[in-house]
Amino acid sequence: MHPKDLINAFENDILMKPIKKTNWEGVTKMGYEIPYEKRIKENIKNYTLSNLYDMEVVKRYLGSLAEALKLSILLTDRHGEKEVAIGDGFAGFHPDVVGEPGRKLRIKNRTIGHLYVKQLTGEEESRLAGELLDGTIAILSTLGEEAYLHRESSIYLEELEKQLESRKHIVANNEREDILTGVFNEIYFESRMKLIDRSEVIPVAVLNVNINDWKFVNDHFGDEESDRLIRTVADIVREEAKPDYVVGRIDGDVFGVLIPMAEEGEAEEYMERLQSRCLSFEDPILAPSVAVGMVYKTNIEETLEERLSDAEYEMFNNKFEIKNAPGYRERLEKGLN
Repeated sequence: MHPKDLINAFENDILMKPIKKTNWEGVTKMGYEIPYEKRIKENIKNYTLSNLYDMEVVKRYLGSLAEALKLSILLTDRHGEKEVAIGDGFAGFHPDVVGEPGRKLRIKNRTIGHLYVKQLTGEEESRLAGELLDGTIAILSTLGEEAYLHRESSIYLEELEKQLESRKHIVANNEREDILTGVFNEIYFESRMKLIDRSEVIPVAVLNVNINDWKFVNDHFGDEESDRLIRTVADIVREEAKPDYVVGRIDGDVFGVLIPMAEEGEAEEYMERLQSRCLSFEDPILAPSVAVGMVYKTNIEETLEERLSDAEYEMFNNKFEIKNAPGYRERLEKGLN
């Protein structure tokens, strides 16, 4: 077979046959939250040659090419580990993929393999051999990218479909919970306020619970840790509440708490427990702290929405005291050390 015919046969063989020995272990699913273009750009680093090619087909093709051109051929992964070795020319050879990378096999601007060749006659590489080897790299790059995009698109669409089904299920069951924390979401919390207003229940203790310096955690430790801070505080707010308390996340770092028919001192004790639990929380990074504002609704003509606004004003007074207390800043910044 003429050497150039090998390329056409190889391309047809790859396109007609499924990749049957693909091992997807280690290929990370990045999640639907990451934009598709960013996912495609970054996730190629998790792929190996065997993730993208039927290596038996590649080996047969390189063997035929080596025989036709009288070459020894070595194909390595991105780190220099040998994947396919044809001929004896590379016996004892240790690839230096940094200093002497050979022909780089690249997909989405990332190197995933290296192709090395040696003439069996010891002569310099012929022009024809060079053209065919360059063509081989081009074909492998194109076919590898097609396989990569197909796989990543399939995963991405599958995750989107699962998320859509999950959202449909939540909506169908009258969504009430905040996804991040598990307490009531803002919309449902507001509906409970209106229900209590209509029932003319008094007294009602109304609390505004605000996380101190959430932005500091987000700026210095990122979204994952700042979300963990919100979940940590939400757990404390919920765990310290009695079953009849209404607890909701009413803003990013703010929780509202309603205590219908609050007994004397009950709301104040609840506030103290929240702040004490936060101070006693042990963690190498997080130092949760909350400012709490509390007011009572004692007149049925008042609305809980109005009283929640008043509680927010009281919360800011409490926040000023806490953030100016001795040792507050040191505790907040402990994770930086």
